[in-house]
Parts: sequence; structure tokens; C-alpha cells
Amino acid sequence: MASRYNRTINLPAPYLRRIWLDPSRIADRAAYPFCLPFLHDGFEEDFDRPITIIVGENGSGKSTLLEDIAVLAGYDEAGGGKGYMPVDHSRAIEKMGGELSKALRASWLPRITSGWFFRAESFFSIARYLDDAAREPLSGPPPDFLSHSHGEGFFRFFEERCQRQGIFIFDEPESALSPARQMEFLKLMRRMETLGICQIIMATHSPMLMAYPNARLLRLTKYGLEPVTVEQTDHYKVMREFCDDPAGFVEAAIEE
Repeated sequence: MASRYNRTINLPAPYLRRIWLDPSRIADRAAYPFCLPFLHDGFEEDFDRPITIIVGENGSGKSTLLEDIAVLAGYDEAGGGKGYMPVDHSRAIEKMGGELSKALRASWLPRITSGWFFRAESFFSIARYLDDAAREPLSGPPPDFLSHSHGEGFFRFFEERCQRQGIFIFDEPESALSPARQMEFLKLMRRMETLGICQIIMATHSPMLMAYPNARLLRLTKYGLEPVTVEQTDHYKVMREFCDDPAGFVEAAIEE
């Protein structure tokens, strides 16, 4: 008999409706990740659409925020789905953002823990983990994501894992995708949206992905998350300048 968390929920996405910071749960404001500028006492965000896209500069805290949303959903902060531990953190010296989840509260309708947290930087470890797990008796042939090119492996993974009910968190999925494959990823997002049972929360630097229709586009700054249009993002403005005069743009960038 399926557990109450694994059964199909007859409600449409979004399932995670709101997150907010509880200052009473913070022991040391100066410690990472609580020192990140956007984590002021009034930090909160509502998720009122099936697809939320977050943009911002490197170092703004996008990945940290996604890691902690993933932990709230029951996933490992290094990536994977519920019950997966693809990366051993025990000897890691890098600072992970998962500590923030201890100070975050979440509102769900309903609570759901199926889905996946995809991090480009840990994809190799997760793919190896899945291949090894599938070699166990009666598991069937391994998915074999790693015998393909980096981008092909990414996309095979997306197509296999991301069309089921759940909350799907993508941290820069475009990192190994060509522009043509990014267009295929947009089509996958549309299929997920059409199913009505997939919630997507994604961080990206790709203007193409930012422009997905009906998504809520948010910019993360030191002041928090703010609604933005794709045309207002620095990513779009830079790419527009480049496309207007590629050689001149590159020359000017080199000379700065």
C-alpha cells in the first residue's frame, strides 16, 4: 500500500505555496548562509504559479535558496530525489546552504515530497549513483546517462525523471544545453505544465528559459526577491547588446 506521501494527489500544482524566514531559529546572524544580504528578517515569498523562475548575479544566493527549498521538500541539498544520497558530505570542506532550511518555514497545499532536485554541478555523481543502483538484482538495465555527451545525458535525465507528479527544482539546467536543446527543454517544461501536477522552481542565467510564458519571473538581489520582466534583466540587456554588434561588443568587453 502506497504511503500517503507517495500516492497521487488530486490537486493541481503549485504545492509549495509560501516560504518565510523565522528569525527565532537563527543562532548566529554572522554565520553563512544567514549573512547573505537577502535574508533580512522580513524575507518571505509566495508561489502562486506552477512555474517560478529566479534570476540574479553569481553570488546573490540563488543556489543557496534552491538548496534549502529542496531540503524542505525532503531532498538532499546536493541533488537527487527523496531517499537519494548521491554525494557524501561527511568530509566536504565547502559550505553548503542547507543550514538555512532550519530557519525557514513553509506552507504546503498539500505537502508533497515526490519530484527531483537537479544541480548541474552534481549531475555526474547522481547519474553514477542511479546507474549503480540499477545494476542491483531485478532492477533492470541501468539508465546509462553517462555514455552520452554531457548535454545529451542531461536531457535524457530530464525526459525520464521530470514528467511525474512532484516538485522539481532546477539549478541552472541550461549549463550543458545548446540553444537548440534549451528550446527542447522549454517544450519539456510545457509538457510538465500541461500535466498540471508538476511544480517547477528554477534558477537560470538563460534569457531563453527566463522568457517561458506564464512563469513568475523573480530577480534575487540584496533586498530579496522582486518580480521582473525578462527585458528588465541584465542577462537580456547584455545579450541584446551582443546580438546588435557581436564584434564591437566583444572588443569593448575586452578593453574594459
